[in-house]
Amino acid sequence: MDSQRCRAFIRRDEITMRSFACQCGNSAFFENTQCLSCSRGLGWCPACHNLTTLLPEETEGRYRCGHTDCHALLAKCHNFAVESVCNRCCVVEESDPESPPEFCNYCRYNDTVPDLTVPGNREMWRRLEVAKRRLLYTLDLLGLPYGRAEDGIDPALTFDFKADTTTKPRWWWSMGKEERVYTGHAQGRITINVREADTVEREKARVLFQEAHRTVIGHFRHEIAHYYWQMLVEDVCEPEFKDVFGDHESPSYSDAQKRYYKDGPLPDWQTAFVSAYATMHPWEDFAETFATYLDMVSVLDTAMHMKVAESCDPIEATLPYMVKRYASLGVVLNEMNRAMGLTDLVPEVFGGAIITKLQSVHDLVRSAKQ
Repeated sequence: MDSQRCRAFIRRDEITMRSFACQCGNSAFFENTQCLSCSRGLGWCPACHNLTTLLPEETEGRYRCGHTDCHALLAKCHNFAVESVCNRCCVVEESDPESPPEFCNYCRYNDTVPDLTVPGNREMWRRLEVAKRRLLYTLDLLGLPYGRAEDGIDPALTFDFKADTTTKPRWWWSMGKEERVYTGHAQGRITINVREADTVEREKARVLFQEAHRTVIGHFRHEIAHYYWQMLVEDVCEPEFKDVFGDHESPSYSDAQKRYYKDGPLPDWQTAFVSAYATMHPWEDFAETFATYLDMVSVLDTAMHMKVAESCDPIEATLPYMVKRYASLGVVLNEMNRAMGLTDLVPEVFGGAIITKLQSVHDLVRSAKQ
C-alpha cells in the first residue's frame, strides 16, 4: 500500500497533540517550520509522526528526519516548499529518491485552492491549511476512516477553498447567490469560503449571528460531521439517529431552514442543544454535537500531554468522564479567557439531553475506529 496515497493506521501513542523538540533541545510546536533558537528547518515526518528537525541531504530538496529513532528520507510537500502554507513532508523511497510524491498525505485532499493572484488569499489559505491539518490530525487520533476515491473510500473526501466572485466593497452577507461561495458539505466535498480565514469578517459574522464561537477549525469540524453522517449514519443506523436527534425527514431541511431564519432558535435551546444553530434541523444538531465532541477530544488530549489539570485520555475514557473533565477544565480556561477579555473557550452547558447526544456520537466514533 502506497503510504502517501492511503492514510496509514498508526499507534495511539504516535499521534498526540503534544509539543516537540528541535535537535538543539528547543521546544517546537505543531505549526512550526523553523526553530526560533537555532534557525534549523522543521517539518512533520509522516514516518515517525513527529515535528522534527529537517537535516539537509547532499541531493537538493532531500532531508533526513532528525528524530533519533527515525532518520527517514524526506522531501517537502509542494505546498510546503513552494507555497509556504504547509509544514508536512513526504517519505521518499530510498530505492527511488528522484520521484517523491508531490503532495503530503493531507494536502492530497485539496481539489481547489484560492486564486493566489488576489492579495491576501495566500495568507487566508495558510490559515485554512493550519485548521485542516489539526482536523485531520484529530481524525487520525480517533482512528476514523477517510480517504479519496482512489483509496476505495465512499464518500471520497475532498476540500475546495474558494473565494467570492465579487470585487465590490460590500459585506459578504449582502451579496447575491451568484456572487457568494457557500461553506458546506456535499457528497464528501467540503467547501470553505476563504473569507472565514479573514479575522475581521469572521468576527462580524459571529456577532451578526450571535454565535459563541466562529472559528476556522470550527467550520472544518462542523462540515466533517456532515461527511461522517453520510458515511456512518445514512442507510446504516438512521432509526437510532432519529431516536436521539429527531426525524431528519420531517420537516424537510429547506422548510426547517426557512423557519430558523424567520423565527430564530427554539426557546430555552441551551437545555438540549450545544448551540442555537443546532436547533434548526437534526442534521445540524448532529453536526454541531459532533463538532463539540471533536473540540472536547482535542482539548482533553492537549491538556493530557501538556500536563494541565487531572489527566483524561479521550481515546480510552468513558464519555461521562470526558464530559466531567472537559467541563471542569472549561471553568478554569473560561476564567483565564475572561481575565484577558476573550470569549469563553467552553461555552456549552452539558445537561442531560446534550450528554445523551454526545454519547451517541461517542459510540458512533468508537464503533468506526480502524
